[in-house]
Amino acid sequence: MRIAGSGLVRRWGGRAVGLAITGVGLYIVAPSILSLFGAWPRLADVDPWWFAVLVLLEACSFAALWWLARLALTENTADHVDVGWGTIATAQLAGNAASKVVPGGAATGGVLQARLLIQAGQPAAVVASALTAMGLMTTGVLLLLPVLTIPAVFIGPPPARQLELGLLVSLVMAILIVGFGVAALRWPRFVHLVGRGAGHVIHLVKRSVTADSCAAQLATQRDRVAAAFEGRWWAAALAAAANRMFDYAALVAALAAFDVHARPSLVLLAYVVAQALAMIPITPGGLGFVDAGLTALLVLIGISPDAALIGTLLYRLASFWLPIPVGLLAWAGWRIHLHITRPSADSADSAGDDERQTP
Repeated sequence: MRIAGSGLVRRWGGRAVGLAITGVGLYIVAPSILSLFGAWPRLADVDPWWFAVLVLLEACSFAALWWLARLALTENTADHVDVGWGTIATAQLAGNAASKVVPGGAATGGVLQARLLIQAGQPAAVVASALTAMGLMTTGVLLLLPVLTIPAVFIGPPPARQLELGLLVSLVMAILIVGFGVAALRWPRFVHLVGRGAGHVIHLVKRSVTADSCAAQLATQRDRVAAAFEGRWWAAALAAAANRMFDYAALVAALAAFDVHARPSLVLLAYVVAQALAMIPITPGGLGFVDAGLTALLVLIGISPDAALIGTLLYRLASFWLPIPVGLLAWAGWRIHLHITRPSADSADSAGDDERQTP
């Protein structure tokens, strides 16, 4: 009984703690969620074509992520099993939906995505390596954005302070990101110098981090990414940049729909901070924390509270809420597909289980 009890604690204890943390987090952000949902009827005042623009931009962002996944999966091993676009899209959409509704966030979504890819015939080691490389690549792009944006903040506002220039900013930033990404993947010396520079800065705050240790850690991560995308570094850098910049362009479009005037560079910084909040697994997908944080940051850069609230709601509708039912439909379709195409395998598994249970 004691062994069974300890096993039960090990199995359910972590989940109970995770659910408790999620519950507390949702309780804390409940007022901001309610205020956001209170603005929902105001979306009826938005011109319908803005919804089409946001959906198109988010679809391009997701497609770039599928492209990145295909590059990683097809370059990991010489004897790889070819994986189709439909399988990659289904796995990513299902994993993305799980990360937004299940405690654990991105970790839970990654597990589901990996499971679907493995069921499609991909070796487990290849899937693990590919998803790790993708995570490092997209996170690296996110961390690079503030470095490229801060100079623009100090230069000053563009002429006429037009937010629509944010669409041009996203294109320029994508080009810069591709350049930095390819340089990092092609020249290890470049990564070593960047790591040492970052290490010197971090050492001022955290004494345990040195220039050498930071450079070594960054070089290790660089080697993992370079190996995953060997021979297709330009394409990988372009896909990772497109994934982030199309998503940022969706935020710009959501604000432009309400004739907001703001500096694109400051909106980009607000976007980066909001994406960082989404990585904190207190609530699924950063629910509440991202909404409240993004709204507050937009107000901080000079956007009126009313416009910041409704703009955030429109952006989150396209980037957070809409992909959830799409992902659930993708997962359901995958289960139906497996049931139809692999009934013999399921029967064989069941027969094997019966044989093992027979004394």
